[in-house]
Amino acid sequence: MTANTAIDPTTALTDDALSAKKKNLLARFLRYVACTSQSNPKAGVVPSTEGQRELAKILAEELRELGLVDIHLSEYAVLTAKLPSNLPSGKSVKTLGWVAHLDTVDVGLSPDIHPKLVRNYDGGDILQNAEKDLWIRADAHPELAPNVGDDILVSDGTSVLGADDKSAVANVMAALDIVIRENRPHGDIYVAFVPDEEIGLLGAKRLELERFPVDVAYTIDCCALGELVYETFNAGGATVSVKGVPAHPMSSKNVLVNPIMVLHDFISMLDRAETPEHTEMREGFIHVKTIEATPAAGKLTLNIRDHNRAGYDAKKALVRAACEYLKLRHPKAQIELTMADSYANIADSVTEENRSGIDRLYEVFDELGIEPNTMPMRGGTDGSFLSTKGLLTPNYFTAGLNFHSRAEMLPLSGWEKSLEVTLALMTAK
Repeated sequence: MTANTAIDPTTALTDDALSAKKKNLLARFLRYVACTSQSNPKAGVVPSTEGQRELAKILAEELRELGLVDIHLSEYAVLTAKLPSNLPSGKSVKTLGWVAHLDTVDVGLSPDIHPKLVRNYDGGDILQNAEKDLWIRADAHPELAPNVGDDILVSDGTSVLGADDKSAVANVMAALDIVIRENRPHGDIYVAFVPDEEIGLLGAKRLELERFPVDVAYTIDCCALGELVYETFNAGGATVSVKGVPAHPMSSKNVLVNPIMVLHDFISMLDRAETPEHTEMREGFIHVKTIEATPAAGKLTLNIRDHNRAGYDAKKALVRAACEYLKLRHPKAQIELTMADSYANIADSVTEENRSGIDRLYEVFDELGIEPNTMPMRGGTDGSFLSTKGLLTPNYFTAGLNFHSRAEMLPLSGWEKSLEVTLALMTAK
């Protein structure tokens, strides 16, 4: 198979073959990913990294230049702003809002992103980085096949691409720019750019809803062309901490209580069939996320996920029961369990009274000739939290693929379609 070499994406910005919308998106995306904003789950503050605040400042200035009002950047780097309605007096429509997150995910790769562009992808492998011999192999990534002939953004292989979620940030900013320049009719539109989505929706949890007084809100966060999401996981986390009884091996019999082995006993009580690697669609799981242990002390962290609320509660009950058994089996150890909910399933917040935003998405998809792929997201969005606060917030596609990996990619035609959805939603009928 031939190789597609990823090149400097700025060369495409002067190419007449690229549409104006794609150039708008691409120019903004390159500007935003140049600002390193990887979140840090160990920081203990919001924002967890100052790069997110710097990106929010860049966006605040761009919003001022576009003419938005009520621009507010909070101490938590939550940025909100309003585009006032331009409709004639007496005509009213629903107030709309968009939420996108500022952070990129930490998966052990470089926090600095260097995007590359594959022009006219021909179906072969993609060479991301010749110096480091980094590739995206077509046989390992069948999701490439539907994008033959398209231009595709990738990383240089040393990092994620950052399409999660800077493709959405670029989408919203480009849409505001186009709506204003073309003087499209629109009602009041609010935007919110929030930090630390990747580490527990921490920014959305600090969004002051009085600064975001919308009737309908949307997120644009994952994934392939056509995906429409209003069903997400119920999600929580747990930490099992163990203090053991250390002893020298020469005198350990009936004395040593090794936290490594205690935590091993805990893991062995989990169902291996209910882990991320063995589940799909609406199947929930318990994910052993980290383990740090010595013969003196240890700590294990878990993610607990299920679309079904009863299934989610049952998994939490299993974790509690396993810890209680652990205490009986190892009475000399000090064992502590802490648990916390992170977000909830958007679907549980849907009612006949508030589902107009979802219905409008289907209408727009139909108007644009986009086949909807309604799917249960095996994850969450900022809308998973906002929906629990009474603001139903469905999600639609960015067109990005392989999020949270060095093989993350963004086909430009699908991205442009995502922008067209945003524009159609913003434009008053």
